[in-house]
Amino acid sequence: MYRFLLTPRWLALHVVVLLVIPAFVFLGQWQFGRYEERSSNSDVVTRNLEARPVPIAELVRPGESVDESTRYRTVTVQGSYDPAHALLVRRRTQNSSLGFYVLTPLVTGQGQAVLVNRGWVKAGATADALPEVPPAPSGQVTVTGRLRPSETEESSGIRNRGALPSGQVLLIDSDAIGKGVPYRLVGGYVSLTEQRPQTSPAPEPVPPPDVGAGGGLNFAYGVQWWLFIGVAVGGWLLMIRREVKDRSAEQRHDTEDGEAADDGQRDGRQTSAEAVEP
Repeated sequence: MYRFLLTPRWLALHVVVLLVIPAFVFLGQWQFGRYEERSSNSDVVTRNLEARPVPIAELVRPGESVDESTRYRTVTVQGSYDPAHALLVRRRTQNSSLGFYVLTPLVTGQGQAVLVNRGWVKAGATADALPEVPPAPSGQVTVTGRLRPSETEESSGIRNRGALPSGQVLLIDSDAIGKGVPYRLVGGYVSLTEQRPQTSPAPEPVPPPDVGAGGGLNFAYGVQWWLFIGVAVGGWLLMIRREVKDRSAEQRHDTEDGEAADDGQRDGRQTSAEAVEP
């Protein structure tokens, strides 16, 4: 009854099922891995956003890089802006519009400074037109903002290139920018959230990061892939069961037809015998 499982068509089906099962296991494990990674990242970012502000010197110093565990931590820094070395960061979208980040060094003294992303301004009317940038305040200011690591092509998804207009960059890279300023820059930069004294007008603040569901979708996709394993195995067994059922029914039908033919032959022989009796 089960010899049909060794026919070429069924052997091909067995191979497909045996290949599909480990593939679905791998995809499920990959999604669960992404869930753990994103959940961990979400926990770190949420915890840092809710933490009390600390002086930036407690987390990073000139020549050091911002640790991933402290990204988005709220920090405070005091100093005076250096508008002579301000930069515009191209290709930044906010409110569904293309524009620039306004990046201005905040000199803290002793030959040190911090890059401050003062906010976002809308792009000019044409690609070559400069945007309207509110000036940085003069004198001493106290900045509160979110600490961010320097940007790279990998972390930002932005491909860096040269031949940009003077005073413009594509990435907020403190190491690269530090080569063109007369002081040492703290690694990373600060995305401004509050400033004292306040100024008006000012660039539009950059919104906080979207923490999202912490990888919830990845967990759901992982469960989905593993459910597909049950669907594949269940479908495979159902097809075997249906094939066995169809073959059994066909065999019974052939048996019944054979028995009916034998009964007819016996009846025919008996009738003929009775007809020749005197």
